[in-house]
Order: sequence, then structure tokens, then C-alpha cells
Amino acid sequence: MIVAAATAGPVTLADQAYAAVKQMIFDFALMPGDRFSESELAQRVSVSRTPLRQALQRLEREGFLAVMPKIGWQVAPLDFDTFDELYDLRILIECHAAQQLATAEPRTPLRALADVWLVPAAERVTDGTAVGALDEQFHAQLVLAGGNREMSRVHREITERIRIIRRLDFTKPARVEATYDEHARIVRAIARRRADEAARLLRAHIEQSKLEVRHITLDMLHRARQRA
Repeated sequence: MIVAAATAGPVTLADQAYAAVKQMIFDFALMPGDRFSESELAQRVSVSRTPLRQALQRLEREGFLAVMPKIGWQVAPLDFDTFDELYDLRILIECHAAQQLATAEPRTPLRALADVWLVPAAERVTDGTAVGALDEQFHAQLVLAGGNREMSRVHREITERIRIIRRLDFTKPARVEATYDEHARIVRAIARRRADEAARLLRAHIEQSKLEVRHITLDMLHRARQRA
């Protein structure tokens, strides 16, 4: 079933198909390496092949899909070298934003971050999917608060590209707990105007996530699909 996506202009059938197929990838309904035909997928998302093809071509340009001549389409396999590069870019953007926020005035966005992450252990969210969404929001808000709109735009694109593997990271209870602890330390460092400390903590936090990516296995993907 197609779900309309929020856009600045009118939502076309191709826009809706794009949002639906991308969500299928994020929900593991379409797995990395899976192959499919346009006619098969058109039935699954309830749209004709013309807007579907437009959506698939857009997803191909963004790196989510690969076209296979005379065969059909394939969900792009996990490319760990590319993920490493995207995480390195995240580090540059987010550390800059954290340093900017630590020295900015006023710092209104800091209150929203503190309200989520500086909470007693008993009040922490434990559902991995929900924490994954909060984690995305934390990093996006941090970059937005840094005040650089172009960095925010690039950061949103990176977030889209790595969403599937970040979701896998939050299937582990230990990573959920660590995320709360690490985010809390980052927020406190920013609140105390310790710009260098905030950047150091944030770098270590993202580097750890980058290391976890290398531990992703095909079995983890299949187990995630079963839970979805």
C-alpha cells in the first residue's frame, strides 16, 4: 500500500511509489541483494509500471537500487567501504555543529536535546526501533542547531543512506543503553561550553557506531526482517 510522502509541491504517483519502495528497504521487506521485476513490485505497491519505473530510477541514482539489464532490479548490496566514508563525513559535519552550539548564544535547541537524553534510567525508552528514531533525531537536531543549512542538507542525505544499518545497530540492548549514556555526555559537554570535549565525545560515539557496522552479517539482516 502506498503512503503519501510530504513534499513541497503536489505529490505524484512516482513520489508515492518512491516513498513506499524506500520504506520497504528500510523495513527489510526488500533486503540488500534481493532481485525483483517491475511487474512484481508494481503489484506490491499498487501502482502502474510507469510511475514505479520513475521511482526506481530515482532510487538507483541515490544508490539504493541497481538495474540489471534483461533481468530486473536489485536492492544494492551493503557496501561497507562506502559506509565508512559516509561515517567519516558525519564526523566532520557533526563535530563542527557541536562546537558551534557549544559557543552559540542563545542555545534554545539544547533544551530539547536535554529533555530526551538527560533522563533517569527508569524513564529511558527501551524499544530499539523507537530509540533508533530518537537517535536520528538527536544527530539531525544537533547539526541543524549548528546553523549551517548546507551541512544540514548533506547530513540528511547521509542519514538516508545509512538508515538501514543504523536500524540494525539498535537491535542490541547494549547499544541502546550506550547511546543514552554517550548522548548524555555530549549534551552535558555542550551545556558546559566545552566545545573541544563535546567534539571529542561525539567523534568517539560515531566511530563506535562505524565499528559496529563492520559486524553486520546476513543472518542479522534476516533476523531483522523476521522482527519487522
